[in-house]
Order: sequence, then C-alpha cells, then structure tokens
Amino acid sequence: MIIPIRCFSCGKPVGHLYDEFQERVQKGEDRKKVLDELGLERYCCRALFLGHVDLIDTVARFKKS
Repeated sequence: MIIPIRCFSCGKPVGHLYDEFQERVQKGEDRKKVLDELGLERYCCRALFLGHVDLIDTVARFKKS
C-alpha cells in the first residue's frame, strides 16, 4: 500500500527515500546501485523496498459503504 516510515525489523527511517528510489529505478538505474547509494545496507530495509507493491490506486477505487 504505502511505504512505511520506518523499517519493520530494525526501525531505521526509510520512508523519505522511497520517492528517490522509484524515480531512479524508472530512469533505468540498477536497483542494487540505487539502494547502496541511498545508504540502505541492511537486508531488512532492502527487502522492504524491493518487495513493495504499490496498491493504493487499486484500493482507492473501492469505497466503504
């Protein structure tokens, strides 16, 4: 849905890095290189970015009645 502000496992703040990660990956940069340059070294933080699926637009179509 929405990227969490902190990593679930270690608690490192990562939410502010996601927009830059998305922009750079869409431009064609290597994901590993981008994660390294953003300072995401722990596998838990890297997995959070690599495993994230943006579903907010899909969920927003369904309103609670």
